[in-house]
Amino acid sequence: MTDEERIELQQNNPLHGLKLETLLTELVDFYGWDILDTALRFNCFNTKPSIASSIKYLKKTDWAREKLENFYLYRFKRMPRASEAEFEIPPRSRTFPHGLKPKEPMALTVESILLSQAKAASAHKERSSRGGRRR
Repeated sequence: MTDEERIELQQNNPLHGLKLETLLTELVDFYGWDILDTALRFNCFNTKPSIASSIKYLKKTDWAREKLENFYLYRFKRMPRASEAEFEIPPRSRTFPHGLKPKEPMALTVESILLSQAKAASAHKERSSRGGRRR
């Protein structure tokens, strides 16, 4: 793939050109701080949350910003999941096929997130007890 083709595909990424403040405001307006706190477990979303304090934290903390950007791509915009190779690339650098449009945001509740997290923890515990890994 040429650099020009990669740039064109990357421009189809919903994060392309999106400011962190705009991204966070969209998520807070749609989901609220409680759902974001439950899903992402960032202290800045729990203790006196504000856009300004969260932006300050996210700009300093790469892993947290990438986790939020993944949430935005795959829960809010419901883009197709990244391949294993693409998952190693930061969310803002990932490519999506030309013409692929975001879907309606995923409906989430605190309860649905907690249930999903419990299922994931149980599956992880089961895999660990068998000594195997899921592929």
